[in-house]
Amino acid sequence: MDDGGRIPARPTTAEGEERPLKVVFASPAEHFTDAAPIGNGSLGAMVWGGVASEKLQLNLDTLWTGVPGNYTDPSVPSAVAVVRKLVHDRQFVDATNAASGLYGGPTEVYQPLGDVNIEFGTSSQDYSSYKRELDLHTATVLVTYNIGEVQYTREHFCSNPHQVIVTKLSANKSGHISCTLSLDSKLTHSVRVTNANEMIMDGTCPGQRHVLQQNETNDATGIKFTAVLSLQMGGAMAKAEVLNDHNLRIDNADWVLLLVTAASSFSGPFINPSNSKIDPESVALRNLNMSRNVTFDQLKAAHLKDYQGLFHRVSLILSHAPAIEKTNLNETGEAIKITAERVNSFRSNEDPSLVELLFQYGRYLLISCSRPGTQVSNLQGIWNQDLSPAWQSAPHLNINLQMNYWPTLPCNLGECQEPLIDFIAALAVNGTKTAKINYQTSGWVTHHVSDIWAKSSAFNEDAKYAVWPMGGAWLCTHLWEHYQYSLDKFLKNTAYPLLEGCALFLADWLTEGRNGYLETNPSISPEHSFIAPDSGGQQASVSYSTTMDVSIIREIFMAIISSAEVLGKSDSTLVPKIKKALSRLTPIMIAKDHTIMEWVYYT
Repeated sequence: MDDGGRIPARPTTAEGEERPLKVVFASPAEHFTDAAPIGNGSLGAMVWGGVASEKLQLNLDTLWTGVPGNYTDPSVPSAVAVVRKLVHDRQFVDATNAASGLYGGPTEVYQPLGDVNIEFGTSSQDYSSYKRELDLHTATVLVTYNIGEVQYTREHFCSNPHQVIVTKLSANKSGHISCTLSLDSKLTHSVRVTNANEMIMDGTCPGQRHVLQQNETNDATGIKFTAVLSLQMGGAMAKAEVLNDHNLRIDNADWVLLLVTAASSFSGPFINPSNSKIDPESVALRNLNMSRNVTFDQLKAAHLKDYQGLFHRVSLILSHAPAIEKTNLNETGEAIKITAERVNSFRSNEDPSLVELLFQYGRYLLISCSRPGTQVSNLQGIWNQDLSPAWQSAPHLNINLQMNYWPTLPCNLGECQEPLIDFIAALAVNGTKTAKINYQTSGWVTHHVSDIWAKSSAFNEDAKYAVWPMGGAWLCTHLWEHYQYSLDKFLKNTAYPLLEGCALFLADWLTEGRNGYLETNPSISPEHSFIAPDSGGQQASVSYSTTMDVSIIREIFMAIISSAEVLGKSDSTLVPKIKKALSRLTPIMIAKDHTIMEWVYYT
């Protein structure tokens, strides 16, 4: 997409000095959430920074359970009729129970790729002067520590131009880098060492979602993957050898350069992995070959040019005195104040430079997990260590996915929104079938949670999550906003067709209600419930015309009207229908305490 003539900005102080933006740790990670994330949009890693051993926990954005699904159910229309009648009769508890007839199947699950393990064989009790930091300016993780008189340094980054994770191990004295390398995965996999400089791990995701167990044999019909680790080293005494056909051993090197790349057989949301023509090993090796004869400095220079071209477009300066940051980084010889301590002390010391760091950390994560051509950012970006992560690590469309992408345009990262637009287009394909069969409407629909296969049907449990056919509509507000920033052909070629399909569904979904209003029925306010009137205090979640529904519909209808004016489509049959419906939407209700009501009731 056209970048609109953006001019990169360097985040500097008034004196022209680059403002430090580092997330600082004073010890190795003990938990996944303590590790430091790196990523290039599709390939990512969490850097743990141990001394006796280092772990790079790997992820690839296309590793999911399952295969393309059928997101239609011809029994849903009759269930909708039952629920609508109960809502009309104010039987909200019964309507909530009856809404189970609208449920679809479960989503699939995002999977971890595996681990690069680096064993140094050094007691973790012998080190001093430890520091681990993530530099947001350079998207690199640096680990340093001393053992005796030797200072050890590790530098990690994930390159988008070369599609490879880069790790350099070095020391300030010759011949002091010795370690054992291995690859592992919780998924079904095999590892082989092709020579003393390379090892390959092949594996398969489960083709069916079930209770996932580590290294459980699956039906091998799921997405296949390959990870390749290659090494280079320097030093007069350096040597490498194969151990037990599965590990690599390096001894007495001055420095070691590790390159890790990965690929999968995923061919798109509509192609079964068993029919994929992609050989992940060939793709991974081809990506690796781009880096084999490139020096570390060249790899880093290409990485910085790419990353900083995005990151340095926006600066945030809330204070002209970032001296506290210098102290934190030990430039004055004092003890390091780690970022976690700065967060804890914020209650008593509202350090504006910490707010700057948090703001830019959000931009860093978005750049690292969403780039043109990658999958949409999931519930955890791209970083996950579990076979059964919380909420499947799936994109949740009832606010989480939207929140991931709200910063893209105001933070000058329009390219990073492209995976979201691609995802909406895929949802529209499956959602057209769901709308036609499940709801007997035109247009397209999707609900509150999806996955790599663009699941468009409702969730399979609890009405307060599942019965919400507004997920796609809320996502579509990003399309109009994107055009408002770009003012280009995106509206005609991409946004309007998707908005039009969304609006067609919403217009058909509205039903005649009391008092002459058009209503959404059934309707929920996502993840919320209420005490149903005349129910003896029972809770319900299914009602009609929640403020959430009406607000989203109004925003989509206004976007259609504005888009039609730009494109000369105001005389189309849809626009007059939308204008008429707009004037009949249930109004926003104000409670006695002057707050906006979340639900409305018949009076």
